[in-house]
Amino acid sequence: MPRFYLTTAIDYANGDPHLGHALEKIGADVIARYRRRCGDDVHLLIGMDEHGQKVQQTAAKAGVPPQAFTDEIAARFQSMWAKLGISYDQFIRTTEAHHKAGVAALIRRIAAHNPDDFYERSYTGRYCVGCEAFKQDADIDADGKCVLHPTRVLEEVEERNWFFRLSKYQDFLRDLLTTNPSFCEPESRRNEILGLLNQGLEDVSASRARLDWAVPFPLPLSNGETQGTYVWFDALPNYLTATGFPEDGFEQRWPADLHIIGKDITRFHAVIWPAMLHAAGLPLPRQVWAHGFVQLGGERFSKSAGVKLDLGEAIDRFGADAFRYVLLREVPFDGDGNFSWERFEERYTSDLANAFGNLASRAMAMVEKYCDGVVPRAARPDEEAADEADLAAYHAAMHGEHGWLLHDGLTAVYRMTQRANEYTAATAPWTVAKDPARRAELEVILASLIRRIARQTLLLAPFMPTKTAQVWAQLGGPADFEAQRYDALPSLDAGGWTVTKGDPLFPRPA
Repeated sequence: MPRFYLTTAIDYANGDPHLGHALEKIGADVIARYRRRCGDDVHLLIGMDEHGQKVQQTAAKAGVPPQAFTDEIAARFQSMWAKLGISYDQFIRTTEAHHKAGVAALIRRIAAHNPDDFYERSYTGRYCVGCEAFKQDADIDADGKCVLHPTRVLEEVEERNWFFRLSKYQDFLRDLLTTNPSFCEPESRRNEILGLLNQGLEDVSASRARLDWAVPFPLPLSNGETQGTYVWFDALPNYLTATGFPEDGFEQRWPADLHIIGKDITRFHAVIWPAMLHAAGLPLPRQVWAHGFVQLGGERFSKSAGVKLDLGEAIDRFGADAFRYVLLREVPFDGDGNFSWERFEERYTSDLANAFGNLASRAMAMVEKYCDGVVPRAARPDEEAADEADLAAYHAAMHGEHGWLLHDGLTAVYRMTQRANEYTAATAPWTVAKDPARRAELEVILASLIRRIARQTLLLAPFMPTKTAQVWAQLGGPADFEAQRYDALPSLDAGGWTVTKGDPLFPRPA
């Protein structure tokens, strides 16, 4: 069974989950669920990034110890992911002992393999606590603020730290991206990184002074001072430490097949992380995929800028499955997209209530009425052949060879749903049923409709796991819905199934 190890960015523990977090986790979950139905042995890793100056400051303002603060934040994130049906296999926290040990082991391994890669240096720079990163001129707006956190004041920092010789790996990284373009996608993100490389890389701080809430940096300075590990040197290795590194057997899962991240942290994952791994003599992840932002009225969701929406309220409006569907239908997984209540309701009504939900309800009602609830066994009509192109388009969008274009996968299924509704209107089975001489024709129509709905149900399962399981049960499909695999789709035949039409799957908004 092929292994497939995918990860998301671990979420920073300084606030509640928001729509941007949800987009990433839902997208990763859809990919994980899809690959499971392809027969892969999937391991989905998510988690929390719990160290750093920002967490330390936020906990202090709240008047609680950082560990208690992060415990509460982590619980809120896990509760939200449960509500959204995120089927993760592992939830890592950077405050866990095995992670701290793995970070120290990785740093020591880099130092052993390349003794000159860590060196001491005094440094003065402008630091954004929001990004947990030093900012270059290009990252600072006309008001002297970070372009990603315009409400925060940049801190002037002067200290002596350990630095990582990132500049040494500039040619290696350029070769990686040009000879293996799929390493960093979409293409727009890869081009940004190549542009960054062409400007020249600067070495990066690997430790921070006066940072208590951190993994201790395992190498003392020449004066004996022990510092905290810079938060990105702590956060990025989570993908590796989650495999058990440095214990024997970590290679059974490493390297990761896919890192799913937001576009604002592409530089860390496509530059610093592969350089660290290469310096340590470890295999690189196979791909970094950087999705875009969810915007509200054209503005990026941001706690610090006050652009926010209550995620729980958004989910509760039509349920978790509908929220998952609409978000990934509206927001392209390779770029930015807008969210609005008006568009949310329009998409829910058009795609789910009127198209798929109505199709399933009508078809099952007719099987109950005209066939005593038992799906007829009948040959496939020629009209079904048109679905084959969309079935291929769905897999092309979902399997990753041409990018992780989940929105295109949903568009392909929607075309199949539209086609089935058009077939229903064109064949008018309610009219055919009035003529006993046309019984065979009626059975072909109804068998085709249920077969198409069953196929669409399986294709939509990664997006709407709960609702599709409900549809499958109403259709009378085989009991173990999760065991249904995509390689069996071409031979799927619902003949003999017993349908049980239930309540409306997607009630129309009041």
